[in-house]
Amino acid sequence: MDLPINRTLATEVILLGFSQNDKINLALFFLFLAIYLVTISGNGFMVCIIIVSSHLHTPMYFFLCNLAFIDFFYSSSTVPKFLVDLVILKGRTSLSACGIQVFAGLYLGNTESFLLVVMAYDRYVAICRPLNYPVTMRWSICYRLIVFVWVLSFMTTVFPSPFMPMRACNPNQINHIACEVLAVIKLSCDSTKQNEIVIRYISFFSLSLPFVFILISYIFIISSVLKIRSSGRSKAFSTCSSHLTVVVMFYGTAMIMYLGPSTGYTSNQGKYISVFYGIIIPMLNPLIYSLKNKEVTKIFLVKKTLGHIY
Repeated sequence: MDLPINRTLATEVILLGFSQNDKINLALFFLFLAIYLVTISGNGFMVCIIIVSSHLHTPMYFFLCNLAFIDFFYSSSTVPKFLVDLVILKGRTSLSACGIQVFAGLYLGNTESFLLVVMAYDRYVAICRPLNYPVTMRWSICYRLIVFVWVLSFMTTVFPSPFMPMRACNPNQINHIACEVLAVIKLSCDSTKQNEIVIRYISFFSLSLPFVFILISYIFIISSVLKIRSSGRSKAFSTCSSHLTVVVMFYGTAMIMYLGPSTGYTSNQGKYISVFYGIIIPMLNPLIYSLKNKEVTKIFLVKKTLGHIY
């Protein structure tokens, strides 16, 4: 197929970022460096504290450990490259590196989406079917669920690739801070309609369906919690509110981006939304779960106290 008139194949991609002003970029460098340090330390802390604390070896914390693990690498797939771009590369990246970043972001994002469904199911069984919980959520089932989540995410990320062929053409500039699929397909030499249709189908399966499943789960959970005596009701609400907060933030921003009007793909709005679910939420997740979870907070305070003593 011939190239469109006055268009040539691109050999690299230029990410426009937030600004071309060096002083603003320097300020953004320190801002996002601080966010990234909080993200990796917070999620790293969650993984370590759950692994070393034997009484946290329960299905709920097992899934939470996996969420922290995903967020650690989800943020790492974007922020380090963005920090380098701000002060050194000025947004320039090779097509191969851009493609790797696209698939890493999609894979980890889909994995987190499916994992949040599993976490909602875990809370549903724990609150609505407490007598069946030891059998329904036994360790062999938990391990299989995690494997299923990672494999399903891989299938929804890699298998659609043959249906999204693309040749990148000049001009090779992307109004974004990272190589995200919705922004990258705008470099296509050909029509992007087929690619956008495939992305919408995948987004419906990996975002809309999980979100609906979680909402249905929480309708049953809230109904059951309201029947609990007031002494146990607050603890149940506290445990579920953390998960529900994460769900609303993650799915809300992701669905606006991937299921919203296609005209917003190249706008500043899409860039800022992606920063929220790709950078801010991975930082907030461990803070939300640790601050609202008395067991995690208690362990942290105990270990901090022992550290001062010894």
